[in-house]
Amino acid sequence: MAETADTTGSAKPEFRMQKMYVKDLSFENPNAPEVFTVQQSAEPKVEVNLQLNNKQVDEDHWEVALEITAKVSTKADDKVLFILEVEHAAIFKLKNIPKEHMPMLLGVDCPTLLFPFTRQIVSQVSIDGGFVPFLMEPVNFMALFQKAQKEKKQAKN
Repeated sequence: MAETADTTGSAKPEFRMQKMYVKDLSFENPNAPEVFTVQQSAEPKVEVNLQLNNKQVDEDHWEVALEITAKVSTKADDKVLFILEVEHAAIFKLKNIPKEHMPMLLGVDCPTLLFPFTRQIVSQVSIDGGFVPFLMEPVNFMALFQKAQKEKKQAKN
């Protein structure tokens, strides 16, 4: 494949997701079948942790991974309904991208593209586990990125 170049002769930036995959998936239903025989009237207690990781695979490819842990339990007696852990990743081709743009691409654009698919996996796994769909709220990766940048800047001062 020929290199793409603009009229100035410099190579054009390339940014695209090439492959998505599940790296790790765990669903625990420790109190089955009892949790299905008791009437659950109240909203459950939900704890969700999200972690974003990235690593360079080669000169033009980066892996971006979302690690999500969700623990859902009853509010009344704190009985665990289920614990779901997933590490969902994608390979992104990032070629001829100026170095100053890489943090935003890896911290905002890549996870924004990946998250809807991760959310669907989480929802389907909860259904397959015998529960109603677990629908995660959308994540504002730009706000998280800006907060992390601000905290990093304050730590340096």
